[in-house]
Amino acid sequence: MNADDSTAESVDLHTESHDPQVPEAWSAFMRQGWADPAVELPAQPVAPYARARRERLAEAFRGERLVIPAGGYKVRANDTEYRFRPDTAHAYLTGNQTSDAVLVIEDGEAVLYARPGAGRDTDEFFRDRVYGELWVGRRPSAQELSDSLGITVRHVDELGPELRKAGKTRVLRGVSTEVDALIEPDESRDQDFARVLSEMRLIKDEWELGELAEACDITALGFEDSVREWQNAQRYGERWIEGTFFRRARAMGNDLGYDSIVGGGSHATTLHWIHNTGAIVPGEMVLLDMGVEGRNLYTADVTRTLPISGRYTRLQRDLYDLVYAAQEAGIAEVRPGARFRAPHEAAMVVLAHGLDDLGLLPVSVDEALSEDNKTYSRWTLHGVSHMLGLDVHDCAAAGEAAYGKESTLAEGMCLTVEPGLYFQADDLLVPEELRGIGIRIEDDMVVTADGSRNLSASLPRAADDVEAWMGRYL
Repeated sequence: MNADDSTAESVDLHTESHDPQVPEAWSAFMRQGWADPAVELPAQPVAPYARARRERLAEAFRGERLVIPAGGYKVRANDTEYRFRPDTAHAYLTGNQTSDAVLVIEDGEAVLYARPGAGRDTDEFFRDRVYGELWVGRRPSAQELSDSLGITVRHVDELGPELRKAGKTRVLRGVSTEVDALIEPDESRDQDFARVLSEMRLIKDEWELGELAEACDITALGFEDSVREWQNAQRYGERWIEGTFFRRARAMGNDLGYDSIVGGGSHATTLHWIHNTGAIVPGEMVLLDMGVEGRNLYTADVTRTLPISGRYTRLQRDLYDLVYAAQEAGIAEVRPGARFRAPHEAAMVVLAHGLDDLGLLPVSVDEALSEDNKTYSRWTLHGVSHMLGLDVHDCAAAGEAAYGKESTLAEGMCLTVEPGLYFQADDLLVPEELRGIGIRIEDDMVVTADGSRNLSASLPRAADDVEAWMGRYL
């Protein structure tokens, strides 16, 4: 028998050519003598919120079948997979974090089609590298999932026949190739479905705001960990800070919300510098853009630009104070009824005037700020805000409702405010002393009834406060 054959069932197993052969005697012996594996899962705190969200979604699409997959494992290299993380919309509507599950809502009824463990009377139990309990750990049973999530659960093998039934169906596409193949696509209908799923998440409920606050608190601890280990950071470079922060994220949260950006020196001018292979050199600054994803998958997104020696030089402080003033102007615009773009526009006015004071603008400030010019953007590059939640760039498909020119903020929205200045090392239009300097300051804001609340306020922002904070550890 070769290593890919099953001795007892016809189910395809995820095995490798270098796995040992499995004679019938071994297979039979592995199917006996095990204690009852039943484990009671705790009730998920998101369950009542998820139920209400499903009801809202069903009401929006009466008479239609709605299909929201969790997705499956993705290959990292050869026979190794990335750690699984469910699709955001699926997690939002179910709280489920197991792979291969699919939520189906139809006629007001919600069913989670899941892949429980195959049981200890199958070869999957000890042979399957992707789903086998002895390879990757125990998967909850259908009943355990149902009790924990407060939703009807059926085996995913029943999904195909269900989806082949006649009826108007909308699918969240691009999450599961298997699900996509089961239903003929309708681009307009499916895109509209994705938009609605994003728009639903714009306003965070009380439970979500608590999750975001916790993610920010853990993130602050990760920043503190990094500064505590500053000597090792200077010895081993950007990688040390990346690893230090990751340890905190895994210990208290689920994972990183996104790949950490640790930009020492001129690496800070690369917006998404995630290689983190450079040195941490005294006299320079390091830009740290890092966020913890909590156990229920809500993420923080915080940036600080720190002086590696513990104190900013005069030039570094002048530039930092300019970015800080821009962020303060942006934060002041976060309130109900304000346009989403108002924080960006306020911050850009401050930065454009600062760039003019440095003698860098090729035109007047007013002309540079006009929509048909924007030459100041050479040194600011990006927008100041994005929504935040289960995704670091949350509600991405919401379109005009979230990111349009006239879209407005409402109580319960969570967004970043993150202006920056970036002088590239090879930019001949700036004085030499500015080249290679990048600065960004980012905080996570919740829109409240009368303004906003900074979820990441425990991390110092003002230059004096940053220096005092670092001084406690250096």
